[in-house]
Amino acid sequence: MVLFLGGFYLFGLAWELPTAQGVVFSAGILLVSLALAYVMRQRGSATRRADNWNQRGDK
Repeated sequence: MVLFLGGFYLFGLAWELPTAQGVVFSAGILLVSLALAYVMRQRGSATRRADNWNQRGDK
């Protein structure tokens, strides 16, 4: 949650900076991406099911 909110904080901060806007905005994108990747990798989430996307062996 800290990474996700920190990324959005950097998005907003980038608009206020006179220099290095691109660097700060890119860092915000990176933080949000890392936060989402971390959440999707958690054990027991929907992406870890044996029957993921309804792909069964039988057709």
